[in-house]
Amino acid sequence: MRRSNFALRLQPSLLEELRKAAELEGVALNQLINVAVAEKVSALRTEEYFRERGRRAKRAETLRILERAGKGNPPVEGDELPREGQKKPRRKGVNGRDSASKRGQKKGAADK
Repeated sequence: MRRSNFALRLQPSLLEELRKAAELEGVALNQLINVAVAEKVSALRTEEYFRERGRRAKRAETLRILERAGKGNPPVEGDELPREGQKKPRRKGVNGRDSASKRGQKKGAADK
């Protein structure tokens, strides 16, 4: 992998937030910035991919496929929709912790 240097000018307040986030995540500032840029580039590419894919789609064929989808297949365990008033289960991060605790928040704080 070829490495390159790039002088990045950031607002002091943004730089401070990045430093705090990197510390909370337990990674170097450079690593956090690399991952953030990679995620943004990935999101942009994905958006463009689906936009292009949508332009090539045939609406009638899509509706025909959706009409058939799921017929004769009962829901798999875990596919059930939550009952009215039930909380959705929290998603776990790669380290097994939920995303709210990973950011140093109290459980339930993200739900408010």
